[in-house]
Amino acid sequence: MQKLSRGDLMSLEQYAESRARMRAEVIAHKQLRNVQIGPNMTWCFEDRTTVRYQIQEMLRVERIFESDGIQGELDAYNPLIPDGSNWKVTLLLEYPDPEQRRLTLGRLIGVEDRCWIRVSEMDRVFAVADEDLERENDDKTSAVHFLRFELSSTMRAAMKSGASLSMGVDHENYRHAVSPVPGLVRDALCLDLS
Repeated sequence: MQKLSRGDLMSLEQYAESRARMRAEVIAHKQLRNVQIGPNMTWCFEDRTTVRYQIQEMLRVERIFESDGIQGELDAYNPLIPDGSNWKVTLLLEYPDPEQRRLTLGRLIGVEDRCWIRVSEMDRVFAVADEDLERENDDKTSAVHFLRFELSSTMRAAMKSGASLSMGVDHENYRHAVSPVPGLVRDALCLDLS
């Protein structure tokens, strides 16, 4: 999947005029790209559309209009766009109560390394997590992680031929799976594979 360039972005003025429409489109788009894994974890499968929206929002919020600042946002977010052989995921751990969140994140150290996908009956593929920087310490993990699932050519071909897809987490304090992933979500994710 092609990375974004400055020419793919709207000016702040253009985005202000299009923001409501673009936001509605991205929310609808994400419905087929977000997967709830158990009660407290969501995987947001990123692509050009989701990343473009995120960059536009950052430029808007931070009032960035200079070339260097725009390029900085592109450099920060482009790595989240899949490369054709993988899926890129923003993992969110969601615990509304601050005290529960603090305690639970302490019990979930390493959870990002125990996330997996499985195409049909093939071997599980475990995530490569947080390639940009470490997001946990000795006391707790972060509520946000960035994952990459690398698929073999055999797995990609099977996905394009309609193979089932499962995904989940196998951590001692969080074991949940979605099997099979709903067909519409599976089909949307298949579009990321070239």
